[in-house]
Amino acid sequence: MKNIIQKISRALQVVLMAPIKLPGKALNIIKYIALGLGIVETVLDDKDKKGKDESPPPEQIVPNQEKEVGDEME
Repeated sequence: MKNIIQKISRALQVVLMAPIKLPGKALNIIKYIALGLGIVETVLDDKDKKGKDESPPPEQIVPNQEKEVGDEME
């Protein structure tokens, strides 16, 4: 589904960038559809990233260690 949304979004961008004359209402409709698809695409990407990045990798988990004053001198 994400692939289909990306292809439709790209096609709408091509239509908007093409040097053709379109009626004002049609142009506004295409702009709103492109904007909506961009939002949907962003939400789908955020959902995928959020599902993968919920917990940090084990290398980044550091237990809370307290240093003593004498440890710095060694």
